[in-house]
Amino acid sequence: MREIPIENTAPPIAVRQGRPAILARRHMVSTCHYLATFAGVRMFERGGNAIDAGVAAGVALNVVERHLTDFGGVAPIIVYRPGMAAPETIDGLGHWPASLDLDTYRARHGDDMPIGVARSVTPAAADAWLTALARHGRLSLGEVLAPSIELCDGFPVYPRLAAAIERLEDRLRQWPTSAAVFLPNGRPPRVGEILRQRELGALLRRLTTIEAAHLGVGRPNAIMAARDAIYRGDIAREIAAFMREAGGAITDDDLRAQRVRIEAPVHTTYRGLDVYACGPWSQGPLVPMTLNLLEGDDIASLGPGSLEFLHRYTEAFKLAAADREGFFGDPEHVDVPMRGLLAKAYAAERRASIRDERAHPELPAPGDPWRYEGRSGPAGYRPQVAEGVGAPDTSFACAMDAEGNAFAATPSDPGLGAPLVRGLGIIVSTRGAQLWTTPGHPSAIAPNKRPRLTPNPALVMKDGRALMPFGCPGEDAQCQAMVQVVCNIVDFGMNTQAAIEAPRVISRSFPWTFHPHAYEPGVLAVEGRISADIRHGLARRGHVIRDLPDFSPAAAGVCAVRRLETGTLEGGADPRRESYAAGW
Repeated sequence: MREIPIENTAPPIAVRQGRPAILARRHMVSTCHYLATFAGVRMFERGGNAIDAGVAAGVALNVVERHLTDFGGVAPIIVYRPGMAAPETIDGLGHWPASLDLDTYRARHGDDMPIGVARSVTPAAADAWLTALARHGRLSLGEVLAPSIELCDGFPVYPRLAAAIERLEDRLRQWPTSAAVFLPNGRPPRVGEILRQRELGALLRRLTTIEAAHLGVGRPNAIMAARDAIYRGDIAREIAAFMREAGGAITDDDLRAQRVRIEAPVHTTYRGLDVYACGPWSQGPLVPMTLNLLEGDDIASLGPGSLEFLHRYTEAFKLAAADREGFFGDPEHVDVPMRGLLAKAYAAERRASIRDERAHPELPAPGDPWRYEGRSGPAGYRPQVAEGVGAPDTSFACAMDAEGNAFAATPSDPGLGAPLVRGLGIIVSTRGAQLWTTPGHPSAIAPNKRPRLTPNPALVMKDGRALMPFGCPGEDAQCQAMVQVVCNIVDFGMNTQAAIEAPRVISRSFPWTFHPHAYEPGVLAVEGRISADIRHGLARRGHVIRDLPDFSPAAAGVCAVRRLETGTLEGGADPRRESYAAGW
């Protein structure tokens, strides 16, 4: 008698995320572009550590994401190696020209910040990359730059880069040095065509030659000799000469004064984990400040993506953003009450103003953190509503290895936002657009002042060991996406990839950091995968809903590497961009 097969009644396997979380034993790299990720991975094959990999990946981003980053831009970094007392940040952020005060600038431009060299601060990304490599890496500069030099010789243009160049074609035609690179054959490159950057490649080769000529003084000093050529040598003179020709204010003296700041990061704890972020020269403290506000609630009980969680998160972030606007600025120019802003008691006071049933209709008033430092100080700045559109930019790279080394960097400044320096293939950072032309704002223009930067890599640690370097591009959406990913992992138990892919909300109810500092009271951008019921519930509570696509680059593009309890490394990369994680 023939046997009749029994039907399989087991439930089908559910696909809970679009990509798997990448698992590896020895090392992991995650960046916003797949070619940069592989550039980083190659460093481990040469005997490098996570810092070598992170710098290689970060410089590669300066090559392949020219619409978002530049070797002459910014690159804030956070680093930890076993044996260090705590992580350190390298600001990677330039300063405003010494000769240009607010009154002089306003006499020339009023409240405008024209595109191009009128926004320039000293280029600091190269300073940050080479300083990090010299302090914490193992490999030579030549080894670390090798993948980027190959990419300068040519890589295939991908859709978002092609679209960005096409959109800015008219601007690029006004700058002959830029048009020669980005409009080959007299037109924007098409998807799949090869983009070559010969002058940028020549600059990177030049740096490796300088390093090789100084190997007798030791690896770190040889790397710093290449760094000094950019800020004190022949390369500095070429940059200054081009700025004079283009009408920019950056001088030889400004370049000579450029020096990255190496500092202790800001710090808080969240449910037993240590969270480290960049200081108030960036928006980085928003991450620990918002987590402090959320820690007082049983977030896990609210459920991932629930109406209650999204509302409470948004209101907490608005409180933190009010204090960012009220107090953040370059600490070398502004007295920032950072200890008070991070105090748990201050967070408890601020948390009490959140209403579960109603959204605050605009940016709340800043608080009084001075009391939590035992002193008095000026009231926080309160911004006015403004219209306008900022410039999209920024990328991200992070790396970890089995030894416990961790690296994260958020390079930025679009290479399409200013003319390329003749013969060098880089721009001079336009990050001055994140200063304010408004007298009284804590981040208003002043000579030698650093802008309050949006890029802000971060690091989570546990029991004195690196747990997760993470960050993202996305302007003022960055900290919002970072906090939501932390909650998804810590409170809701998601793996790193699922936490990154989960739908997000992004508040616009505070001034965007880029000029003209658009501020849209009450607006909450919501990705399309969030259900209609939840969107309606948010609207009933007073949020002004703006719909986003299911996976939107406007919701930032988080990358992260996490060490699991087993010691295995877990990598996640955001499908909202060209991001990829890879390890071994």
